Amino acid sequence: MNLIAILLQCIVAFSILNVWLVQYKKPTQWRGGDAKTILEEFEVYGLPAWMCYVVGSLKVLFAVGLLVAIWIPTFKIPCALGLAVLLFGSILMHLKIKDPLKKSFPAFLFLLMCLYLAFPVFLS
Repeated sequence: MNLIAILLQCIVAFSILNVWLVQYKKPTQWRGGDAKTILEEFEVYGLPAWMCYVVGSLKVLFAVGLLVAIWIPTFKIPCALGLAVLLFGSILMHLKIKDPLKKSFPAFLFLLMCLYLAFPVFLS
């Protein structure tokens, strides 16, 4: 087992789960525009409310998949890639509304972690 990969899987998974299941109604410095909640953030991006539920469900599913991948490694690459796509979309949304770059930092950091998990050979 690669302990670095397991550590990254836990960091990414628990962070995503925290954002979407615990902090979703709380303001943070990372929210797009002046949004206070995740739903408000999607409004700021010009996205419909249903998209928030789809993206949230996928992020939670992929995050849980990264945890399951500790024991079932075949889950790791598809879940890491799925999260990478969604995180890239998060970065694009911040850029779309001209947020300061610092607001994209968590998404960028987790994107890099997910890419490492999906492609460790290229990044080692």
